[in-house]
Amino acid sequence: MKTTALTNCAIICVLSLGLMSHSVEPCKNSNENLTGKKQNSLLRHVVLFKFKDGASEDKIKAIEDAFKALPSKIPQIASLEWGLNNSPEGLNKGFTHCYFLTFKSEADRAIYLPHPDHKAFGKLLGPYLEDVLVVDYWSRE
Repeated sequence: MKTTALTNCAIICVLSLGLMSHSVEPCKNSNENLTGKKQNSLLRHVVLFKFKDGASEDKIKAIEDAFKALPSKIPQIASLEWGLNNSPEGLNKGFTHCYFLTFKSEADRAIYLPHPDHKAFGKLLGPYLEDVLVVDYWSRE
């Protein structure tokens, strides 16, 4: 009886190890890797701004213009889209500006983040910014 119990335990352990090792490897037929990137997907960089109460409309407009100019200065930005919150749900938590940047690779994003023109934009923005939220993801369909 002990032999059967040990044999059953050994079988369960081997199966469990097999399942665990399978779960960390990507499926050979999948077009997705472990980072969540699919073939032909794009890296999205979503940035939300909440401005300080004292930020003037002129300063905010200058910040908008400076952000919109970044793609002309940083070629790794594949595209930029932006807009102002107009959700009727009231869940924006004070975030008013959304910037949606697209990169073709993590390497392009890695060039953008410390880029001198991005850093200069951060210095312009800093005194007027109350909070920022950034989310990056690989696009999926």
